[in-house]
Amino acid sequence: MNFHYPNGKKFNASTPPIKKTNNTKQVSYSNRGMTLEEDLNETNQYYLTHGIAVIHKKPTPVQIVDVHYPQRSAAVIKEAYFKQPSTTDYNGVYQGKYIDFEAKETRNKTSFPLQNFHEHQIHHMKQVYEQKGIVFVILRFSTTEEFYYLPFSSLLDFWERMIKGGRKSITKSEVEQNGYKIPIGLNPRIDYLNIVHHVFFESQNR
Repeated sequence: MNFHYPNGKKFNASTPPIKKTNNTKQVSYSNRGMTLEEDLNETNQYYLTHGIAVIHKKPTPVQIVDVHYPQRSAAVIKEAYFKQPSTTDYNGVYQGKYIDFEAKETRNKTSFPLQNFHEHQIHHMKQVYEQKGIVFVILRFSTTEEFYYLPFSSLLDFWERMIKGGRKSITKSEVEQNGYKIPIGLNPRIDYLNIVHHVFFESQNR
């Protein structure tokens, strides 16, 4: 079956071969080669299993363009396209509050390109923000294996700066100043709700 991205490029599901190495150095759980999506899915499963929150990744919409029917009771999809999601990657509920966030990563060490975000995602997050939902982005600097929680209000400021002709990225120092670094753990892997709780619950009760 052939899958294509929204730009028409064919999706290749094959994975590169693992390179053998003679280095027997033990790898800690803080660097297991997992993708950001895998890390977050594992984290959200921990939250769900322990009754902390119910947060799921939204499935990527697919448009089917070619279906064969070898039998009347069976259909075989021959070709499909990944459609561009119209909202964010993750949503759910935590302590009675609606959670909505996007997750992005870059190999850039000094800045985070704003081209990683789409205008419709910014628009959706702004709508959630205006309805008093908890909305943010999780940024991963994959080269240094660093994770940051960035409030949507800060992302919106940087986005509007770009729209007005300013820089097209967020510097690493701006991420550090406006966001919160998420420590890498084991269970959960990326405990972003610890920051959510501090920002939206503990601070309001002071």
